[in-house]
Amino acid sequence: MQKSNQDTTSLEANANMDMKTKRTSKMAEMIALHRVAESMMPEGQRLCYDPYAIHFVDPETMEFARRNPEKTKEMREHYERLFPGLGNSIRARVRYFDDFVKSSIEDGLEQLVILGAGYDTRAFRIDGLDKITVFDVDHPATQKVKVEKVRKIFGQLPQHVAYVPVDFESEDLGGKLLGMGYDASKKSLFVMEGLVMYLPPQAVDMMLSFIVRNSGKGSRIIFDYYPQSLVDGTSELEAAKNIRNYVIEQGEPLQFGIKEGGVDSFLAERGFSHIHNVTSGHNLEIE
Repeated sequence: MQKSNQDTTSLEANANMDMKTKRTSKMAEMIALHRVAESMMPEGQRLCYDPYAIHFVDPETMEFARRNPEKTKEMREHYERLFPGLGNSIRARVRYFDDFVKSSIEDGLEQLVILGAGYDTRAFRIDGLDKITVFDVDHPATQKVKVEKVRKIFGQLPQHVAYVPVDFESEDLGGKLLGMGYDASKKSLFVMEGLVMYLPPQAVDMMLSFIVRNSGKGSRIIFDYYPQSLVDGTSELEAAKNIRNYVIEQGEPLQFGIKEGGVDSFLAERGFSHIHNVTSGHNLEIE
């Protein structure tokens, strides 16, 4: 159901107030649920495999799906009508980011920084990362839940992972990372999966500024983003309006987008080079 501009503005205001008190991220659990569903596919058919994702999904959700397969199918079809192709896009994104991390390891990666990590489990499920320092960075509320679950899964926190609680909107990311042992001279990869669209533009700028000034030779970032028209509500596409309204209702409104065709100049102005920005069939790689 679409809402009037007045209703949407009210929703955004309430959502932003909720973000100030910041409980754990519903969107982080939703992304984990996509990884669970894809991991249940036969090995030769699935796009990605995450044996740990199920630990980050509400057990009641899994039990409901098990007991009500037809109802679950109806819900899945309902969301596919609202957001056509989005679920497949999320799962393909996981696979693409996984592959990019793996290729970076082969290319001599020394540090991995996962910004807005949510319930990301790459530190545990990608071969080779146990020999690389991984900085898991997210809002304290979400990270607190994640740390508790990781400790429960493994009995202790993995030694190669440094958990860095940061509120990107109000705290100094650089200071927090450097304080936890981040080495600005090392070849690093910054992963920002499903992050920047939820941050205010000034927070994105501060994040990119730190990265470009504090990364060793050959460092890279990889991220996804929404077009500005989807974020500000000017897109005429029904699916775009549905996505925008849905995340507002979840208490995590979209705040940042890049104008269509403007990503190259946006990043070049901020000191990045070797920019690759595409949709399906191409790589998004920024060094």
